[in-house]
Amino acid sequence: MRSFAAPITDRKIKFALVGCGRIAQNHFSAMKQHGNRVEIVDVCDIDPDALAKATELTGATGHSRLSDLLVSTEADIVVLTTPSGLHAEQTAEIAASGRHVMTEKPMATRWQDGLRMVKACDEANVRLFVVKQNRRNATLQLLKRAVEQKRFGRIYMVNLNVFWTRPQEYYDSASWRGTWEFDGGALMNQASHYVDLLDWLIGPIESLQAYTATLARNIETEDTAVLGVRWRSGALGSMNVTMLTYPKNLEGSITIIGEKGTVRVGGVAVNEISHWEFEEAHPDDAEVAGASYATTSVYGFGHPLYYDNVINVMRGEAEPETDGREGLKSLEVLIAAYLSARDGKRIALPLDY
Repeated sequence: MRSFAAPITDRKIKFALVGCGRIAQNHFSAMKQHGNRVEIVDVCDIDPDALAKATELTGATGHSRLSDLLVSTEADIVVLTTPSGLHAEQTAEIAASGRHVMTEKPMATRWQDGLRMVKACDEANVRLFVVKQNRRNATLQLLKRAVEQKRFGRIYMVNLNVFWTRPQEYYDSASWRGTWEFDGGALMNQASHYVDLLDWLIGPIESLQAYTATLARNIETEDTAVLGVRWRSGALGSMNVTMLTYPKNLEGSITIIGEKGTVRVGGVAVNEISHWEFEEAHPDDAEVAGASYATTSVYGFGHPLYYDNVINVMRGEAEPETDGREGLKSLEVLIAAYLSARDGKRIALPLDY
């Protein structure tokens, strides 16, 4: 059992954030909601305009380079909302400075980079948190409990759909978007939280077969993909992903069909329970109607809930819900999917470490 620095119970947890772009706003909002337990002390971005907006919004000290931030910051945790391909190098640098790391999804774009991140944090005896905020959504928490309670009996089939849209302007907004080195495609970036559900909800995967295509966007990576999946339990399933839905985001859903139950959680981002039926009644059934929620964003509302867990971990009151090793599980599935699509063959898991 690893031992970390003593819990922080006599002051606010101090955060720094690197990469003040699109998703950083969700983190700033989450930290503000936990303002009684959290303070943001430093922000960093190579874009002067993005940095200026972040410092004005947060009141934190601004830096144009991570190395400069690490020299002076008092942060306990450094949050990475930078392009995914930069996470490994930045994690190693932060860990070497003795600070904990929180990284947005996907934790890395290469399998070896993910392993390197976990190793770097292990060796520095710091924590690595990987943001999987969708796990905290009320709809998925209910579904997770139903699986753990074995209400489905044997699970036969699972289907996930991510039918969203990302116009060419989205990819053109930053040179790293849609690249293999820094971003990944529809599977690795936009649908990565749904890939996470394959293992987190259903269990270890035995093998998968994938097809990917770049049908309409001028990018290196895929805008559309399909996966066929076999779990070690024997269950079969599929995942269908596209960023080409006309004219706007349509659906982010998961359907589970089992021996004694059938559930579909849909909406634009698994925010609506549209079907919930089991052989045996359970007190959780009364919570179904209240679990669905309206959302204007495919990100959902899980970031404040994710921060709550991280804060509680730092205070010595909880264990991390998604640490580096947990983050590796979905990265492994993503890398297997890309290998399958590239080589035109079924890929068995686990990958070779």
